Amino acid sequence: MHNADRVIVVGAGIAGLATALRLAPLPVTLIAGKPLGEGAATALAQGGIAAAIGQDDCAALHAEDTVAAGAGLSRPDVALRVAEAAAPAIDWLIGLSAPFDRNDRGELALGLEAAHCRRRIAHAGGDKTGLMVLQALIRAARAAPHIAIMENLRVIELLRDDSGQIAGIAATTANAEIARFPARALVLATGGIGGLYASTTNPPGAVGSGLALAARAGAVMRDMEFVQFHPTAIAAGAHPMPLATEALRGEGAILIDERGERFMQGIPGGELAPRDVVARAIHRQIAAGHSVSLDARISGLERRFPGVVALCHANGIDPTRHPIPVRPAAHYHMGGIAVNAAGASSVPGLWACGEVASTGLHGGNRLASNSLLEALAFARWIAEDIRSAPSRPASAPLRLSRRDGPGTSAFDALRALMDSTVGVERYAEGLTHVAGWLHQLATQGDDRAIVALMIATGALLREESRGGHYRTDFPHPAPGAMHSETTLDATLRIAADISEANTDLRVA
Repeated sequence: MHNADRVIVVGAGIAGLATALRLAPLPVTLIAGKPLGEGAATALAQGGIAAAIGQDDCAALHAEDTVAAGAGLSRPDVALRVAEAAAPAIDWLIGLSAPFDRNDRGELALGLEAAHCRRRIAHAGGDKTGLMVLQALIRAARAAPHIAIMENLRVIELLRDDSGQIAGIAATTANAEIARFPARALVLATGGIGGLYASTTNPPGAVGSGLALAARAGAVMRDMEFVQFHPTAIAAGAHPMPLATEALRGEGAILIDERGERFMQGIPGGELAPRDVVARAIHRQIAAGHSVSLDARISGLERRFPGVVALCHANGIDPTRHPIPVRPAAHYHMGGIAVNAAGASSVPGLWACGEVASTGLHGGNRLASNSLLEALAFARWIAEDIRSAPSRPASAPLRLSRRDGPGTSAFDALRALMDSTVGVERYAEGLTHVAGWLHQLATQGDDRAIVALMIATGALLREESRGGHYRTDFPHPAPGAMHSETTLDATLRIAADISEANTDLRVA
């Protein structure tokens, strides 16, 4: 039974489940768009959870690696705080029976991934960490007496009271009925935006729904232009694209062209350079007419990476005999809802956790295996902040503004344009075109276009290259790293000016 004194958590991946569990003993309603466990990007996470728990490691080193990868935009204080939260987070998951892999001495087995100076990646099931952790969290959530789980609901609006504070949500049910749920506090944990791209490792539902909800409620967005493209998505025709985890390169896999020649040797870090560097190198090889493969014929491949081997076999590839064809794909969004150290947004009563949030940790480029860690750390801090806040009666308004966006053909065109113009490499002419085109869809009320527009306009305004954002017409970083912040109203004003200057743009 839902009542106004409950906390609502929207999203049922690692961020939503961990937040709901951490909120105990407060009553929580967990909203899932699908049956629990379906459609969560967490299940696809292969690498693991970064944690400086080795004898030769410490949180300060982990934080240094995070800041170095973040291209000047990762906040050192946030990086250190999250790194220090890693060991307790792992212990908490072990307490929930998450089956982390161990070595012959019974210690946690730690892997190495790109841009980490130490082996610090805790993993489960070889390369099935996300799935194993998700299953443990689901079991715990189903058993938790303070959590009420509501499945197959699609949140369509955040409801505010007369003071502007979040007072609940409106959602559509499986029967297409609209239901309102009041709340004392709301946490968005809705994941990322990869589904806005034609080439992505994300589930199809990862289209920035939480970002659109928050933006329409007036929330400040930060660094929306920063999208991480995983260098080694398996190019075998599957959608979403299966992932060849970075940990493969940590264990010795190499990148080669169609002649079997390596091309990363002249780049600092080689195959273990930061993701944006590797993604651009592969992108340029492909643009020059070459094919790129990951030669993963390494010792212990089937034992250490059973998930990748199974994915390859399902797509007609035997990775023990042949290199794996790969190319970059949209993988992770560093930008998102701007939140403070407690995960609170600029809108009273609204918190955000996981990929939907911009916490200051990742900066311009996320360090491998920091995403699950960030969700776990902020889940605890968000819960502490909500528990410490005084309870208040929630009073949601009756008015709802329904929006029905354009259909499939326009969305297919949107995804193709995001790939070609707001992808690994960007330039002013392409960004101007796509921003003007997206503005027409956004003004028709399409949430997917709203989020894509915020990414594209952010990329157009950032006239430099930094981290995951690379401009071919501005190939170098500007002096001094600056965050970008915007709102939906500001984005629409900018896009309107672009549309007026480009009157030939039409939505097909």
